[in-house]
Amino acid sequence: MTTTSGKTRAPAMVLLALATGGFAIGTTEFATMSLLPFVAEGLGIDEPTAGHIISAYAIGVVVGAPVLAVLSARIRRRALLVALMLFFALGNALSAVAPSYRWMLAFRFLSGLPHGAYFGIAALVAAGVMGPEQRTTAVGRVMLGLTVATIIGVPLANTIGQLMGWRWGFAIVAAIALLTALLVRLYAPDDPVAADASPLRELGALGRRQVWLTLATGAIGFGGLFAVYAYLQSTLTEVTGMAALATPLVFAAFGIGMTLGNLVVPRFADRALVPTATAMLALSAVALALFPLAAQRVPTVMLDVLAIGFSASLATVLQTRLMDVAGDAQALAAALNHSAFNTANAIGPLLGGLAIAAGWGWTSTGYVGCGLALLGLVIWGIATWDARRTAGKLRIGGVAHAV
Repeated sequence: MTTTSGKTRAPAMVLLALATGGFAIGTTEFATMSLLPFVAEGLGIDEPTAGHIISAYAIGVVVGAPVLAVLSARIRRRALLVALMLFFALGNALSAVAPSYRWMLAFRFLSGLPHGAYFGIAALVAAGVMGPEQRTTAVGRVMLGLTVATIIGVPLANTIGQLMGWRWGFAIVAAIALLTALLVRLYAPDDPVAADASPLRELGALGRRQVWLTLATGAIGFGGLFAVYAYLQSTLTEVTGMAALATPLVFAAFGIGMTLGNLVVPRFADRALVPTATAMLALSAVALALFPLAAQRVPTVMLDVLAIGFSASLATVLQTRLMDVAGDAQALAAALNHSAFNTANAIGPLLGGLAIAAGWGWTSTGYVGCGLALLGLVIWGIATWDARRTAGKLRIGGVAHAV
């Protein structure tokens, strides 16, 4: 690949550098959930209250993604990615030394700020490397960093957290983020900013109905996954009867499902995006509905969690959908996708925690998750109906336009 700056870059090394950032982000996002009981004990709070730490990170993503994407419209993408990873490293380093629950909330919020902007810009850089016909595959390669994190990073952080203390999990993430900043600086293309790039142009995405419907699909439909995952550690020990040190095997199964999904699903999405997204939402609803039953035994819970992880490839599919409907506002739309999914990350654990606190049991998170997935499927149905209706009107008028 030859960039507009005239330097040849190996696509594999570019994607590896970008995926390393995904590995760091995925490790901190999911390992925090798996370490929740230990964080709660260490900070002297109960587990449902500790769940607010997850929500604080998610709110940081929701706030940071659009704000940073708009304000950085005139910054070269490589420099922006490096800066985002350095800030991410700082936030996680501070989380590792947080002296109290309130400070932990603040530091997790700060850690979340660069998350969405990083993934959004990285997705655009990856799509530029792979070409327009393989956009979903390119996004999937970047997301592989996150999925591999759930196989390796999360179980490793969980094990280290149990043996050496949960703070080490955040310290490890900070180190990986610093490595990412170095790799991106070395291998990512340093293409110039488009002449017409501006914050105002990026804000244009907010005026598109299809952008909002796609974001709502992710924000609601993906919440079910987080409702279950946030309390999976306690479900495995209290319901399934697993020893705490054995639970990383189930978290690894989730990661394997995510990885398989991001290897397989984008190939279908590049050919038929709408049916692929529909299938992933339906799979998520079924797998989440079966979770309360599957959680009773180790083999069945591993299979069910693997299926839930596989359905997480919906994130990659919706990322491409946003590229299709955002027009010129690519950076903001790409970043907003992660705002949507971290809105889900805030909603899911909150509703799951409420169900547990109400006395419905640890496995009630599966029913909460199924309801969210079905609601997301309804919103996606409205989005596709609206797109077809709009396309039909444009065809009648003799105008070709993407919806």
